[in-house]
Amino acid sequence: MGRMAIFTAEGSHYFSTQNEKTMLQELKNFLLRGDVITLAVAFIIGGAFNDVVKSLVADVVTPIIGMISGNPDFSGIKIGESIMIGNFINSVVSFLIVGTSLFFLIKAAGKKTEDVK
Repeated sequence: MGRMAIFTAEGSHYFSTQNEKTMLQELKNFLLRGDVITLAVAFIIGGAFNDVVKSLVADVVTPIIGMISGNPDFSGIKIGESIMIGNFINSVVSFLIVGTSLFFLIKAAGKKTEDVK
């Protein structure tokens, strides 16, 4: 078996190349497992879904809030001179819309799974 030396300021360190092959094989096995690939696909779909929800908030919900309250953007609301409470309200509204959308998406997916069974 070969040994590989790595020289650093602290001294020499020796590693077995066989151990590296085992670690690389374990890494390959981990990355190619179905769970990791499924997670990667879910991450990509989640990013696309994020764009859809942002558009829903900006193009549909915010104008409706504007028609009801007269001001669709809360970012101008301040407490005192420096506390931007309006930005926080915008984030909370966005979070509630994302959470509600995800809830209904998961419910619909569960319903579809029950129909298939």
